[in-house]
Amino acid sequence: MTQKTLLNDTHRALGAKMVDFGGWDMPIHYGSQLDEHHLVRAGAGMFDVSHMTVVDLRGAQVRPFLRRLLANSVDKLKVPGKALYSCMLNTGGGVIDDLIVYYLADDFFRMVVNASTREKDLAWIREQAAAFDVQVTEREDLAIIAVQGPDARERVIGLVGEGDRATLQTLGRFAAVDATGAAGEALFVARTGYTGEDGFEILVAQDNVVAFWNALAAAGVKPAGLGARDTLRLEAGMNLYGQDMDETISPYEAALAWTVALDDGRDFIGRDVLEAQKAAGTARQMIGLVMDEKGVLRHGQVVLTAGGEGEILSGTFSPTLGKGIAFARVPAGELGEVRVDIRGRHVPVRVVKFPFVREGQAQPGVLVDG
Repeated sequence: MTQKTLLNDTHRALGAKMVDFGGWDMPIHYGSQLDEHHLVRAGAGMFDVSHMTVVDLRGAQVRPFLRRLLANSVDKLKVPGKALYSCMLNTGGGVIDDLIVYYLADDFFRMVVNASTREKDLAWIREQAAAFDVQVTEREDLAIIAVQGPDARERVIGLVGEGDRATLQTLGRFAAVDATGAAGEALFVARTGYTGEDGFEILVAQDNVVAFWNALAAAGVKPAGLGARDTLRLEAGMNLYGQDMDETISPYEAALAWTVALDDGRDFIGRDVLEAQKAAGTARQMIGLVMDEKGVLRHGQVVLTAGGEGEILSGTFSPTLGKGIAFARVPAGELGEVRVDIRGRHVPVRVVKFPFVREGQAQPGVLVDG
């Protein structure tokens, strides 16, 4: 049965085109995916991401538990409110999910995990938590609105109580704080996002989410759908679980080596496999591609390299660059001239470092003259 967020009627009243996304009825766009993409790059857009799963972890052993559960090290989190991006691995080093974890107190951490992996994530987390006597609570009472873009923080700060405005003005990236909305509602405001732009992801009680969405709209924040969220995150070089990685792919094969902390004395799940991969190298690598010819790079297309065939993972037409861009997984080693098989035609593409776009601007090497 398809699930709905409490903003479902609001989306429909705004004329949104709704689609099934991981079992949720979600807005793909409100008329123009392209306009919504540019809106977030230039101003401020808001996304209903209440389908994401919020999990609270409490207990005296919660930090040792997370040191075991995650490939990145929560020991990096030394100040309450700070956040960390990490993969959660199986014993074979494959990615069960990618997530953000927030350090709120010595006995209290909060996670936000993906919607499509909710059931398996919760089962895995609870199984691993049992040995540490950690209480795992899914926060179904909370909704999430992401407000993203160069004007996003200013718009949100205008909707909190005066006592919290200075705190939000100085809140660092990948940090979160409790705040109070202008109407007295409790907010958990994180300076995080999935677009490559600045902004906040805001957790608010389900009972207050419609009113808060409407307040954002009245403050000049326009709605954006999951279509624009996907093109924005790919331009920003951010992986999509289930498309760019899954339980058969390690972080090293998903260009996420930067999220792996092989710190001394920490025996996290999957560590032995990752240590072996780091020592011997992996058979596959993830690369960024740009196509200068007209056309779109799409998931599943075959990629031809000097070392053998690979495939497109995430691919799209980049509204910011005006070109086709993609992630691809290909054999490790020298690539030579890379081409993509598009309906039998071998189209040349350039291998580039990602992100493709940062804060609205093409990154070095992504665009070429002419």
